[in-house]
Amino acid sequence: MIFLVGCTIIILLTVVAIVRSKKPLKTLCKEAKYDLVYNYIGSRAILQDIIMRGSNKIELSLKSGKNAIITGGTRGIGLEVIRMLLKSDINVIIGCRNVKQGELLLQNFRNDGIKSGNIDVINLDISVMDSVRNFAKTVKEKYSTINYLINNAGIMFGPYIETRDGYESQFSTNYLGHFLLTHLTLPLLKAAGTKEEKSRIVNVSSCAHIAGEINFDDINNRHGYIAGAAYAQSKMAQILFTKYLDKLLQIEEANVQVHAVHPGIVNTDLFNGTNLKKCMPLIPSLIFKSPLKGAVPIIYACLSPYLEGKGGTYIVNCKVLATSNATDSEVLQEELFNFTNKLLNITAFGSGD
Repeated sequence: MIFLVGCTIIILLTVVAIVRSKKPLKTLCKEAKYDLVYNYIGSRAILQDIIMRGSNKIELSLKSGKNAIITGGTRGIGLEVIRMLLKSDINVIIGCRNVKQGELLLQNFRNDGIKSGNIDVINLDISVMDSVRNFAKTVKEKYSTINYLINNAGIMFGPYIETRDGYESQFSTNYLGHFLLTHLTLPLLKAAGTKEEKSRIVNVSSCAHIAGEINFDDINNRHGYIAGAAYAQSKMAQILFTKYLDKLLQIEEANVQVHAVHPGIVNTDLFNGTNLKKCMPLIPSLIFKSPLKGAVPIIYACLSPYLEGKGGTYIVNCKVLATSNATDSEVLQEELFNFTNKLLNITAFGSGD
């Protein structure tokens, strides 16, 4: 039903766009194609969330003395992730642009009765590479070990914008900045991990990776930019990175493992401005996951003992599921990894320099 309603709305909006828009017909048809693909992927994911809701749970255990980094986190899913990390008595390092808002969180959590854990807020704009470097430098000055790195911050379906470094904003925010942050903090993660309890890197991805293609010839998608295509590319890149980095760490016998997580179709600000919220504003609150339920599989990827030694996996509703066939390509994984290192002028990934 949701799929059919969505298709009807997409067709009507496309007809209106063809009549009113100044965009080329070819571009409008490509946008409609991605809207239809996302409608199918999203409808399937909503059904999956409903069917698997019984497995989407975790019992929190105390992890006193552990340190976690999370990017973003002052609202939505990230806010609930921080809440659960604090309940596990973990020191949470928040990297966000609004430091004052981040600093208010601790008092709010204390007022809610959460007395364990602590929060340290450090300025970070994940889309700006110098900001990522400055954030990592500050972290390394203050901490000798990091147990969990949660690459959470993200944007979705925005207009074409290039960041200060000249990268398309979704690619830079969702993937590139987190790739650099992982490189810079990996020594701290290695220092924290043990054979019995490895450190964990968690990339918050999406089922949208299924629609992704890596456009190496035009990674910014400058020529014929489609917001949905750029978003899917950034999420596919996260999956490819997850799988390849975990293999490298296994070869090195490092005590760090990597996971990607699809939190589900969650009612957050990411959907603001989308056709769905414009045309059916009540649907997200009725059938989407709450931010709390979206946070559960992320915490599961960080803390679950059942995942020990099972890195390189994709977590959905606290279960390991398969990703798209394309992301299993070791050739593509390596190509993207080398391509990204070259973009960022990284000569020895994970050295922290």
